[in-house]
Amino acid sequence: MIPVTGFEGAKVAVLGLGRSGFATARALREGGAEPVCWDDNPGARARAEVEGFVCRDLLKAGAFDDIASLVVSPGIPHLYPKPNPVIRAAMVAGVPVDNDIGLFFRSVATRGWERFDQAPRIVAVTGSNGKSTTVALLHHILQEAGRESQLAGNIGRGVLDIDPPGSGGIVVLELSSYQTDLARALTPDVAVFTNLSPDHLDRHAGMGGYFAAKRRLFAEGGPDRAIIGVDEDEGLYLAGQLAEASSDDRVIRVSASQKLTGPGWQVFARKGFLSEYRKGRQAASIDLRQMQGLPGAHNHQNACAAYAAARALGLAPRLIEDALASYPGLPHRSQTIATHAGVRYVNDSKATNLDSAVKALSAFDNIRWICGGLEKDGGLEALRGQTGKVRKAYVIGREAAGFAMQLDVEAEVCITMAEAVARASAEAETGDTVLLAPAAASFDQYDNFEQRGEDFIAEVAKLRG
Repeated sequence: MIPVTGFEGAKVAVLGLGRSGFATARALREGGAEPVCWDDNPGARARAEVEGFVCRDLLKAGAFDDIASLVVSPGIPHLYPKPNPVIRAAMVAGVPVDNDIGLFFRSVATRGWERFDQAPRIVAVTGSNGKSTTVALLHHILQEAGRESQLAGNIGRGVLDIDPPGSGGIVVLELSSYQTDLARALTPDVAVFTNLSPDHLDRHAGMGGYFAAKRRLFAEGGPDRAIIGVDEDEGLYLAGQLAEASSDDRVIRVSASQKLTGPGWQVFARKGFLSEYRKGRQAASIDLRQMQGLPGAHNHQNACAAYAAARALGLAPRLIEDALASYPGLPHRSQTIATHAGVRYVNDSKATNLDSAVKALSAFDNIRWICGGLEKDGGLEALRGQTGKVRKAYVIGREAAGFAMQLDVEAEVCITMAEAVARASAEAETGDTVLLAPAAASFDQYDNFEQRGEDFIAEVAKLRG
């Protein structure tokens, strides 16, 4: 646990008692604060009271009179589409609003670090797609190198629930736009921006607000080294904003679509090969094509970002290459779960937006595509012209018929995962890939994308039963 500092003897309100909320309350108490908790769910409040936490309705008059700060769980909107009533009440009362990420950055460094041979370092990764794979891949590389590494944030453990890092220890954080948007402290040693595509636009009032939330990771604290995906204009702009000159190697530019040139530090992937250039000279080259845990150009972008972060932390190219080759992949992200009768079954349930689905569709051939779910803002126009490798789509979800009508490929309305897997497998031929890449959120039928992926895995398992 990371005890929260700076609130000794003060009352701090905690709104939302999910995983991060409970970890925050415990870390505040460990640091000498008095947590005051609230959640609309009576069951969550009951669990908090069992742990000895005080619960208070934060919408009652005077609820913030003795509160020093309000700490908010990431899923609770603080501004758009409109502020949660509790958060608005705090703002009206002049009470600062923060989240667990902000508390982590203000609390993780302690005087004990002065005794370490090497100070711990924090790597934070944000972007639209590939964050989870990038951080998991970097964590794997560090572990293979024998370095102390902990994975936290939007993946793994809550940031305040991890162990205090030891000498030379590294904490690898996945941070969503919800987390970077509100944190009052953001001071990583290495910050990574993977890419940007439309997502969560209602929460950020459009693409400008969405990018601004991501940009805060680089603008607020000024990382020692920034790794920027430059395949979109926003990444190009961000890299230009951070670099003092084209040769400034505090910025490492990353691409999965183009060769990068110039006197600076670049890492890019082309035709399945990762290349590192520095000061105009090639420093390393790695063949990614046969690495089973990293299929497709989108995973090659993730490999470039993780490779660049590992290099920024001082690891040698050959060591990183060996670790990339042994990376097993993450569940629900281009995860091959079975090969049956010559047909490959791939679970990419995490492909919840159009951009991630397009990348999944480009990674495989002869695709029987299972898609559909809770459609996000903007429709499916971005999928047009991207389905050349798709033999047929099998559409799930409560609005499957409407979803199917927007596709530019033959589509069958299946509604349920069971029907989609059964129909796709019945029609699949040797050499085909049955790919779950929904291009939609899961909440019309499932609690989360993980549950949707597990349902796919279960239905595929029945084919062998």
